[in-house]
Amino acid sequence: MFYSTDPKPSDVGGLLTEPSNKSLITFDRTCCAYENHSEKYMLKNRNFQRQYAHLYAKRLWSMRDNVTKAAKSKWGKDVKIRKLHELQCDEKCVIIGTLFKHMDLKPSILKEISEEHNLMPQPIRSNYVDESDKLILEDELQRIILVGELDVNKSVTGAIIAVYGKEPENSRGKFHVEDYCFQELPKQIPRPTLKEDKYIAFISGLEIGGKREQTFPLQLFIDLVTGQVGDMGQQEASASIVRVVVAGNSLSVDTQDKESFNKACVDVDVMSGEFDPANYILPQQPLHRCMFPHASKYETFTTVTNPYDFSLDGVRILGTSGQPLHDIMKYSTLEDPVEIMEKCLKWGHIAPTAPDTLGCYPYFEDDPFILDICPHIFFSGNQSQFKCNTMKGPSGQQVLEISVPRFCDTATCVLVNLKSLECQPLQFQTDFNLIQNESPEVDK
Repeated sequence: MFYSTDPKPSDVGGLLTEPSNKSLITFDRTCCAYENHSEKYMLKNRNFQRQYAHLYAKRLWSMRDNVTKAAKSKWGKDVKIRKLHELQCDEKCVIIGTLFKHMDLKPSILKEISEEHNLMPQPIRSNYVDESDKLILEDELQRIILVGELDVNKSVTGAIIAVYGKEPENSRGKFHVEDYCFQELPKQIPRPTLKEDKYIAFISGLEIGGKREQTFPLQLFIDLVTGQVGDMGQQEASASIVRVVVAGNSLSVDTQDKESFNKACVDVDVMSGEFDPANYILPQQPLHRCMFPHASKYETFTTVTNPYDFSLDGVRILGTSGQPLHDIMKYSTLEDPVEIMEKCLKWGHIAPTAPDTLGCYPYFEDDPFILDICPHIFFSGNQSQFKCNTMKGPSGQQVLEISVPRFCDTATCVLVNLKSLECQPLQFQTDFNLIQNESPEVDK
């Protein structure tokens, strides 16, 4: 509840009321129905003795039918779909399998061991793409090299794909790709029509205790959300922020001890991140509530998994703290976070490089990272810059993709209107100016 000293009465749809003493006007926080769908990311029976081959096999089995459906839709229902062991020379057909990207520069534990024996040392790199990279398609039994119309540099290991082409007689062991497709975007639950503006705030990369911590801008953000800054109009708008999502890296790589938060007057969800004291592999489990001795006393404070899947008033929201995107950037030439998010949606998988180069739990019976429901909002935290884009699917799906910037670098959070899915960044200046409200262009 916010208070204003302006005694003038006003009507703002029930959010603004006039107290009996005519001295204070209160703004009640807008209510919003919340539902957490992240149960599939919670680890119950932890067993690390299984091989990761089971996860790849399950991913292929789970997605094969949808990829087959997409292939027939693109190339005709009578197109021939073959297993690798069924290939016939010079026959035009479709094969479905898991992409594997062979990269000579990819870090290898065997090469690291060789350094101990004074053999060839491994170079320190931020990106491992090389001209010698090649794509291989694997199914349950065999593998084959892919050449042709498939961009090696923008492909990654782990994606389930259908490729159309042939294996020529004079080029055995290589499948010449003429076209390709992935599974179609899953069905999307119709977005409900909201009667009033309701906002969700995304913030990430606070890196509290680190060298780049933005103490003053962070306090400005807290004051904005709690209604302690601005005039009546600003306080009314702040009362419409129904939830805050902290998308990872609340602590910095230099500060791995516990921190406490002040009383939360708005629902706050804290996701685990790369530098937070949580398990390293995906899915990261919720931070233990004992780390937040003050904030954990309030029902408005919640620690959640990474990835995080939830809904607000029927608007489905899915996102990560950024590790899947960062890993894809290392093993491809893709640099635009929004472009990578769109590819993940097309691939039907939010973390395709796991477990090859991105650590994840060795699932046996399912792959929780498969995209089985199309979200309305897809976000990724701890990115270098803010960007957003609206992706449109073949069946009318519309997904707002959001790159949430690191607050420690940009002093910027992101507000999304759940009613219209309009997205805008809020940048907090440190020169004691008011909050700067940028109006970026949203790609349609």
